[in-house]
Amino acid sequence: MSTSSETAREAAAHDTVEAAIRAQLTKALGGVRGIVEAAVPTIAFTVSWIVTEQLKTSLIISIGAAVLLLVVRLAQRSTPQFVLNSLVGIGIGAFFASRTGEAKDVFMPGILYNAAYAAAMTLSIIVRWPVVGFLIGSVTGDPTGWRRDVGIVRLCSRLTWLLILPCLLRVVVQLPLYFADQVAALGVAKVALGWPVQVAALAAMVWVLARGRTPISPAPPPTGT
Repeated sequence: MSTSSETAREAAAHDTVEAAIRAQLTKALGGVRGIVEAAVPTIAFTVSWIVTEQLKTSLIISIGAAVLLLVVRLAQRSTPQFVLNSLVGIGIGAFFASRTGEAKDVFMPGILYNAAYAAAMTLSIIVRWPVVGFLIGSVTGDPTGWRRDVGIVRLCSRLTWLLILPCLLRVVVQLPLYFADQVAALGVAKVALGWPVQVAALAAMVWVLARGRTPISPAPPPTGT
């Protein structure tokens, strides 16, 4: 099926901006299973570190848990996207930690990622290209058409702020723990500030979205087709 046909079908399924964003956010989180898969490697590393205080052992167990989840996904012929994201994350953290010999450095890439993500999203709001707007563009087939409506830009800015807050919270909580060499606390904080905070942010976004019904207009089909 052509991309334009798929876009038209999605636009028809979501007749408002709010419905389209809700659907895309749910897809992006990967559901309950995706959330759990993202947390398992960190939990495995943290528990192993608390028990053994051995960096190498903890890394092997953490990476092994992610690989096991990936094998299950492949065996079930389901999308491995969220497991791969988790595996890449723990792999980068393992590289940092193995280079320095410091267990706390497993968490440094995540802290840097959240800081950079928050900065980029804040900049997108300042320049009036809030990142949530592109969720609408992915449904309508017009990546930038949403910017013509001031109300939609304002709505997308509010929603983008709600995505920024969890990132800022993670940095504010985890960075002092990093400098204090609190490895176990870092692991607990990463899990606690992971899916629970993300779900809370999603709930806040759903509440904002539930208050409005902004009509969505699919992009017109290309001429001559």
